[in-house]
Amino acid sequence: MHLANGGRRLTQAVTRSGRRRLVPTGVAVLAVLGSIVGVLVAVASGAPRDNPPAGSASSVLGLPAVRPSTGDSPVIPGMALETGARLLSGQAIPAARLPGPAPPTVAPLRRTLQADLLIVAPFSLSPAVFSAVSRLPGVTGAEQIEAVRMRINGAYTAVLGVDPSVFRTFAARPTGASNALWEGVAGGGIAVSYTMGKLDKLPLGGTVVAAGRTTTRLRVVAFGTMGVGGVNAVVSDSVARSLGAPAGNAIVVSMPASDFTADVAAAGRLVPKGAGVEPLVTVVTAPGGETTVNSSGMAGAGPSTETAVAPAQLDTMLKAAESREGLPYIWGAAGPSAFDCSGLVQWSFAQAGIVMPRVAADQALTGPAVPVSQLQPGDLLFYHTDPTDPTYISHVAIFLGNGWMIQAPAPGEHVEIVPADFGSEFAGAVRVNPAQAAAVAARVA
Repeated sequence: MHLANGGRRLTQAVTRSGRRRLVPTGVAVLAVLGSIVGVLVAVASGAPRDNPPAGSASSVLGLPAVRPSTGDSPVIPGMALETGARLLSGQAIPAARLPGPAPPTVAPLRRTLQADLLIVAPFSLSPAVFSAVSRLPGVTGAEQIEAVRMRINGAYTAVLGVDPSVFRTFAARPTGASNALWEGVAGGGIAVSYTMGKLDKLPLGGTVVAAGRTTTRLRVVAFGTMGVGGVNAVVSDSVARSLGAPAGNAIVVSMPASDFTADVAAAGRLVPKGAGVEPLVTVVTAPGGETTVNSSGMAGAGPSTETAVAPAQLDTMLKAAESREGLPYIWGAAGPSAFDCSGLVQWSFAQAGIVMPRVAADQALTGPAVPVSQLQPGDLLFYHTDPTDPTYISHVAIFLGNGWMIQAPAPGEHVEIVPADFGSEFAGAVRVNPAQAAAVAARVA
């Protein structure tokens, strides 16, 4: 294969980006958490267009046409994205086997519930509020937990404090099934998301410094995605409270699609002033009026008739993105001299005056889904790269045209232009709508 202007560019690992917001001091309560789920929009198969339609933006590098990658090889180096019984049994969850006495016993996983709604306040919520929320029509499960931001190894991170025997029901299925993870949490350790653990190079089996109102070292017992958008770590409720979290300041709720809109409104009326009610899923209404709550993890939201980014702005964004080629990947960085995957997207669009949310899973909701056969330069490509939650959108790249994309791949690597990847981990493409992007960004700010 002869690539003229790109002959030495090879497809590299596609990884993911997360968010850890800096706040001034102490333990900060989670005011809002972003949705982690896309909508039920099928992405048609087919090759991208060789040339963009008239009036659309075009890649500024003049890259020659190249055949995109469509194989099933893993896009994380050395890590197969496992499916089937082994993943569903929880055996794929990286967990530390620690020396010492046997860990506490936790209740087995008996069912899996989707975390659909999070209620959170900067103070403890009363048992009466929890009881009233639990009695809303159709609620299939609820748990009172702690939800805060605290410093982990010096950077503020979203952390949940839970009863391991109960909360595992709400976690991503492979994570919920991992006895080692929940026993480690019950024993006083911390489980961090696969994204945070791998990309921040945390020591599985080692310790991290957790700082709230007090400071302590916690053992990293496992890497596993929790199933609540934006959350990167989980500890036991007793550990969370010892670090300063208000006891029971949050409630996680599961409910069916048929009652979702009404229950969200009802929950808003039940909670005290100062508390927030945040949906964790996207509600999709079919043309016939049927409502579904999606958990497929496909990218795209909104009708295809929505206004896309103007060609002049797309050209500015593409030039900005391509100007970052060769700069280093750093977990949590958003430019101008270092980036993670979603940081590159957010920064590049900002140069064109377009506001984007910070996290890949939220960026997947900034416009309608686009079939591969209709891709244009500037469309966003999304991926599932987390083996502990195969439906979680954890990586994003920018399509450049002619079969190429630009991405910030992984720690130790640099922003690169590589053949677009439409393999087994591809989660769909999105054409950004500026108004929709700004609304998503405001909602998760």
